[in-house]
Amino acid sequence: MNIRITIKDLSLKAILNNTKTAKAIFNSLPIEAIPERWGDEFYFDIPVEMPLDETATTKVKAGDIGYWPPGNALAIFFGPTPISSGEDPVPASDVNIVGKVLDDATVFKTIKGTCKIRIDKD
Repeated sequence: MNIRITIKDLSLKAILNNTKTAKAIFNSLPIEAIPERWGDEFYFDIPVEMPLDETATTKVKAGDIGYWPPGNALAIFFGPTPISSGEDPVPASDVNIVGKVLDDATVFKTIKGTCKIRIDKD
């Protein structure tokens, strides 16, 4: 399931996995939100409510896209978070891995200030 993530003048290709959570997210697109930033992670509420699944983990890499059930939030990881001990992001708690940014997600580090993010089917 191909998607596009747009924020300011950046537009990156991504793909969602073949899981129930990822399909529910894909079916809710398009989504627009003002993301919160936690280190090098964007997260924002989405209109999807799912439990943790078989992909649930705190072991993520830059470029991973996760769904965080406690906040009904989508998380896009692009570098270390405040609880990282190295270069890899560490989410606040388990996330369902729902996809991956295919382009270089680290370009999100260049985004400054409050802005809107949009996720579309591609």
